Amino acid sequence: MRESYACRLCPRACGANRTPSAAGGFCASPMTMRIARAAVHFGEEPCLCGTRGSGAVFFTGCNLRCIFCQNHSISRGNGGSEVTVEGLRTILYRLEDEGVHNIDLVTPTHFTPLIAEALSGIRLSIPVIWNSSAYETPEVLRQLEGLVQIYLPDYKYADPALAAALSFAPDYPSVARSAIREMFRQTGRFVMQEDGLLASGVIVRHLILPGHPENTLRVIDSFEDDLPWQDMLFSLLAQYTPIHDLMNSPAVSAHPELRRTVSQSEFQRIIDYLDFSPIEDGYVQDLSSASEEAIPVFDGTGVTF
Repeated sequence: MRESYACRLCPRACGANRTPSAAGGFCASPMTMRIARAAVHFGEEPCLCGTRGSGAVFFTGCNLRCIFCQNHSISRGNGGSEVTVEGLRTILYRLEDEGVHNIDLVTPTHFTPLIAEALSGIRLSIPVIWNSSAYETPEVLRQLEGLVQIYLPDYKYADPALAAALSFAPDYPSVARSAIREMFRQTGRFVMQEDGLLASGVIVRHLILPGHPENTLRVIDSFEDDLPWQDMLFSLLAQYTPIHDLMNSPAVSAHPELRRTVSQSEFQRIIDYLDFSPIEDGYVQDLSSASEEAIPVFDGTGVTF
């Protein structure tokens, strides 16, 4: 790999000079993978976790950097250990040997070429999940064709103004829809196994944000109007949790609604709207899921070997 280059991996196309050892760009990441945790994880949808969990690999850094991020301790590029392509292969084989149902690559976008290289050199007997923000380009996602069986993208915003305010990405809605369409092109209609586990397909996730139910209603409309919704799963998440370390930041101070969880009235309004829609396949998370206890400990578990 070249020592440096102008990065264009994500829609920001910031042109940062990310070297193998020095962080750069909006994602605050070098061009060497950094991983904060690689272990069995039960925090995904039932069709992914099953009884033995997913083998979740949490990468540090992020090209979206939401001001309310629940994984902010690593999404800003902090922590984690450097891992080579061969090292990632070793981690994936170990997780497979531990009996997980699938490999869950979490926030991987800014390391796409390296991950694609790692996946193209191994043979796994379990599905690989690409768990991302969907702030990605179809061109970069095509590097994963044939290597990823399940896509698990967020669809955070249908409101460009809200995307700009909370994630510095006013183009997020259109970018995410294009990315999700490419994901679907690669996988086709979701395939569920007899044991209730997902073999392939796309699960579109949306996290309800307190104070912004209209955004969620617009996401539901857009999922139905702009995407092949009948062939994908929709997962509505109610787990938003105010992270103590972020609540006094200037960014969150400008959005005080983010200092609380989703209210029962907001949640019920959204559920009623979803029930009225034709969307049937997917999941709805209960409000009781909002807790910091559900956030993994990013202590390097499973990374050193």
